[in-house]
Amino acid sequence: MEYPQKKKSITEKIIRLFSHKLHTIEKRQSHIFVLLFVLLLMQIGQFFYVQYTLSRKTDEPKEKIVYRNNKVLFLGDSITEQYDLENYFHNDDYINGGRSGNATGDILEQMKERVYDYNPAKIFLMIGTNDGMTSDLEDNQAIKNIEKIISDIQVTLPNTKLYVESILPVNDSDNEKIDHDMVRDRSNDNIKEMNQQIQDLCNEYQVTYINLYDKLIDDEGNLKLEYTREGLHMSDEGYQVITKELKKFL
Repeated sequence: MEYPQKKKSITEKIIRLFSHKLHTIEKRQSHIFVLLFVLLLMQIGQFFYVQYTLSRKTDEPKEKIVYRNNKVLFLGDSITEQYDLENYFHNDDYINGGRSGNATGDILEQMKERVYDYNPAKIFLMIGTNDGMTSDLEDNQAIKNIEKIISDIQVTLPNTKLYVESILPVNDSDNEKIDHDMVRDRSNDNIKEMNQQIQDLCNEYQVTYINLYDKLIDDEGNLKLEYTREGLHMSDEGYQVITKELKKFL
């Protein structure tokens, strides 16, 4: 009578053991399934991220390509930024690369995105009036920066024609039109000295120098009142004079 009971006990143990093993296998399979599902989601996410990244990289060059070949880049500060190229030149190939408040160092730090990526046929550079007009210009960092801009363009874009425009004169007279806070410490004596140094650089690097300064001054050597809005920036009449001169090189 005890033998069947013992046999049943062993059978139960086998069933229990099998059930435990089966549960363990099912549990492992569940973990594996969750792991595979997570890996699948990661692969899907990575796929879409790669596609998104590639699409952005693909779009960027296409956007820049339209600015190549016959494009003309005007590079500078607010005087360039406020220059309505479309109105004065009626040409879609002209790019306004002026940014308000820029000094020579700003352009030097942003050469890739503001110059090289465009790869223009011609560049017209006017910069320096925001670099600070001190009385001692013998060790002027602005001139060193302009020299670096010129040399870097010649090395990186050897087929691009570079034109460097003079810094424009200012008017700090007592006329009610003049905003002295805008003109600040700029003086025409220092501007003329900087322009001479810029012209010397252009001669050294065989770059075309465009003397706009002399085209804009009155009999007293100041920026003509009709050519300015407040003593520093150009009026429509001032831009017309500038346009007439620049068209000689276009």
